[in-house]
Amino acid sequence: MVFLAEYYLLIKALHIISVIFWIAGLFMLPRYLAYQCQYDVGSNEDRLWNERADRLRRIILHNAVMAAWVFGLMLAVILGKDAGLWFYFKLVFIVILTAYHGALVHWHKAMTKGERPKTEKFFRIVNEIPAFITIIVVILVVVKPFS
Repeated sequence: MVFLAEYYLLIKALHIISVIFWIAGLFMLPRYLAYQCQYDVGSNEDRLWNERADRLRRIILHNAVMAAWVFGLMLAVILGKDAGLWFYFKLVFIVILTAYHGALVHWHKAMTKGERPKTEKFFRIVNEIPAFITIIVVILVVVKPFS
């Protein structure tokens, strides 16, 4: 894809920017859900946390994950056969992170219906998952082991 290769650095920059927003949102959403668990279902505070989480999901997370995947796939097309084994390990972790994102959205939607699918402690613990995956992915991308 010669056309895409001409814009490699721009695509890479846009990918990094979208990933930063995505990870920031993934740090925030479980924290919002943990805070929401502190309040009674149907209370004013519960409603406010639902609104905050919904805006975070719609405005930041949804757009950032879509952009991260689109620009990431464009980079993968540019790399083509030159992608080393590190790339496939990275891809596995990105799929895991995307599934985690989906689980958070599922739990948030349950909470908007008045359910409490998980505890405050659970959300505080899973809040660390994006950090671990980010560390692994950055090391894979920068060090490129298994190349």
